[in-house]
This record gives sequence, C-alpha cells and structure tokens, in this order.
Amino acid sequence: MISTINKEAAISFLQMVASGKIREAFERHIATDFCHHNPYFRGDAESLMLAMEENAVQSPNKTLEVKHAMEDGDKVAIHSHIKQNPMDLGAAVIHIFRFEGERIVELWDVGQEIPEETPNEYGMF
Repeated sequence: MISTINKEAAISFLQMVASGKIREAFERHIATDFCHHNPYFRGDAESLMLAMEENAVQSPNKTLEVKHAMEDGDKVAIHSHIKQNPMDLGAAVIHIFRFEGERIVELWDVGQEIPEETPNEYGMF
C-alpha cells in the first residue's frame, strides 16, 4: 500500500495557511530546520510565517482549491487555484515540499496569474 501521509500533511498545511491558521500550520507541519526558496523573503520559517500572516490580514477571504497532488518519496507537489478574494481570477500555484519524517523541511513555490482572456480552450486547470 502506498503511503499518502506526506501528501495529506502538505494539503493540510496549505489549507490551514489559506484559512488564516498560519501559526497553527507551522507548529503542526514545519520542521525546526525548515528552509524555503521564495525569492522575496529570507529563507527561514519565521520570515515566511510573518509574510503569510500579513497576507492573511490583507486577504481574509482567500481560497485555495487543490487541483492535483502527487507524492514521490520525500517530495510532494500540490497544484492549486488560489484566489485572494471571491472576485479575483487568482493564480495557478505549484508548491513542492520536501519532508523528513512527517515534517516539512523545504518548500518551493511557483505561481502564474490567471489571465482574463486566453486563446487556450482548455484553461489553466
């Protein structure tokens, strides 16, 4: 049987963050030696957590809808539709997590805004 523990933990982390439960998400899922690769913040847990808390205040109606979730060894990739508010077209975002045990030790994220118009008949999702 294939384990999906890390995939479930990654989804839980993202859903908690999107709903404003940032500190609880970090306490439950982030390892003490966590690092991330977001180029807009220092690479430590504290700076990312504070930025997420600031975003939660600015966007209290944020939503995250998981479209795809894949787990391969110690890595999990989550493809999501994130909207800052109900009127926002949002963005397609991919988060890649690396786990040690059941804790997230490393995180990458890549996002693409959803355009108002596109020639692609299949859409972003």
